[in-house]
Amino acid sequence: MKAETNGININYEIYGREEGDVIMFSHSLGTNLLMWDPQIKALRDRYKLLCFDTRGHGESDVPDGPYTLEELAKDAVGLLDVLGIKKVHWVGLSMGGMIAQAVALNHPERLKSLILCDTAAKVNDEDQPIWQQRIDAVLEHGMSALLQPTLERWFTPSFLEKDPPVVDLIRKLFLSTPVKGFVGCAEAIRRLNYLDRLSEISLPTLIMVGEQDMGTPVEVSQEMNRRIADSELVIIPSAAHLSNLEQPERFNAALLDFLDKNT
Repeated sequence: MKAETNGININYEIYGREEGDVIMFSHSLGTNLLMWDPQIKALRDRYKLLCFDTRGHGESDVPDGPYTLEELAKDAVGLLDVLGIKKVHWVGLSMGGMIAQAVALNHPERLKSLILCDTAAKVNDEDQPIWQQRIDAVLEHGMSALLQPTLERWFTPSFLEKDPPVVDLIRKLFLSTPVKGFVGCAEAIRRLNYLDRLSEISLPTLIMVGEQDMGTPVEVSQEMNRRIADSELVIIPSAAHLSNLEQPERFNAALLDFLDKNT
């Protein structure tokens, strides 16, 4: 389904119950709403679920960039306005967790809780060249230029070696991401700088991270946990960056436990 918000069309899907608390899912860079399939299956009988494609991804529009995290947050809040949804529990992974922080800091009245997964609150100066290299690579050679190193960051070696269907799904989603959308969102991510404002967040917050996440390591989540008052931290064993896909049962158990306490 499509909704016009913030001057563009955002693609979204609604699953589960017709009434009750809404759980909103925000995906990572280079994927789309399909990455949440294991969570949809686990939660749809208990909650109303809203999944959407960030601008530049999936079936949403791909406007000219660069984008900002504040702009991506405004897209999401605009989607809630169109759908008549006042508040949500936000589940965001990687880029989705960064957008979550932008919503929490700029539109806190729209959130009931935060679930920040395999994400960060700041991109340091020393990481800027890495992001520039990624942007340059896809502009010159397309998304395939980053595919293998990305998969190796996102999944543990043993999981990747088995090459289960979920790896093929992510491979396809990554390759189908429009270059312009990837670059627009990468420009937003590289300017991430919310670390010193995390203490402003007073919402119930769960932070989850894969024990072997190289992109946003455990110590990054531990620092976020220290700065967000009364936040909970769950470290998921045998998982890298896409912990929701590599260890869905452990991820879903922690997510459901948190939601049961906050709905």
